[in-house]
Amino acid sequence: MTAQQGSLAPLTAPAVSSGTLYAALGVVSFSFSFPGTVWALDGFGPWSAIGVRGVLAAVIAVVALLITRAPLPARGDWPALAVVAGGCAVGFPLLTTLALQTSSTANSAVVIGVLPMATAVFSAVLTRRSPSKVFWAAAGVGAAAVLVFTLAQSHGRPTVADLFLFGALLVCAAGYAFGGRLSAAGMPGWRVIAWGVVLAAPVNLAVTLWALPHEPVHFTAKALLGMAYIAGISQFGGFVVWYKGMGLIGVARASQLQLAQPLLTLVWAVLLLGEHLTAAVPLTAAIVLTCIVVTQRARTS
Repeated sequence: MTAQQGSLAPLTAPAVSSGTLYAALGVVSFSFSFPGTVWALDGFGPWSAIGVRGVLAAVIAVVALLITRAPLPARGDWPALAVVAGGCAVGFPLLTTLALQTSSTANSAVVIGVLPMATAVFSAVLTRRSPSKVFWAAAGVGAAAVLVFTLAQSHGRPTVADLFLFGALLVCAAGYAFGGRLSAAGMPGWRVIAWGVVLAAPVNLAVTLWALPHEPVHFTAKALLGMAYIAGISQFGGFVVWYKGMGLIGVARASQLQLAQPLLTLVWAVLLLGEHLTAAVPLTAAIVLTCIVVTQRARTS
């Protein structure tokens, strides 16, 4: 079987290597998001945390757009940017923050376990290009391994928080797929998320103005550090490298790197939040890393 006929791509290529690095940096950035949100909730109410992070991210984005004199997106790009805004700048922060009110960081990581598969599905529908059977098999095994692991952490008992997380997974996967498509079409990744958070700014500003008078705010060091992270990195900086990576190696392949994100999040949960991990971590990590290697080499037909 030749390389042209088989299901595996050549081992290396400069663009793939660079794109994988950018996407991996995005995954590491996002892996701190749940612990950062928990820290922010130490001093902010849930609705205040949602609104303030979005407003601060929009301020950063506006400054970046003005300094670089970024042109307005083409008319045909606005619908996709609206999906990015609704999914990544409003829906995901809203639903995950509400989930973290009653769910542990470990249980909340289940949304990340399914997110790569959901993103790949959205991408396949958008591009009408289906990844190979090898890709789907490896992605399925990886997602299943992460799901089993994270559900075991919460003893497999679905809650209202799980419904929030399921909704978050759907809207975020759509935002990833549409944003990655824009980046692949030529819009720099940082502009994709910049315009996304700017579009979401009116909603986040309205939430902020309503929430702050109703929810007491305590400016603790932990709360301020958590807010700074989820606004500057989770809501903006992480997306800059994430969308750039997706533009270089494709939405489907980049999404599979996120199979490692729940495990990273759990590590930070132990180190930063004092949560405990089980002996299943090394086994799950080995399965997930193997699946990542396979999905990165699988061809898209």
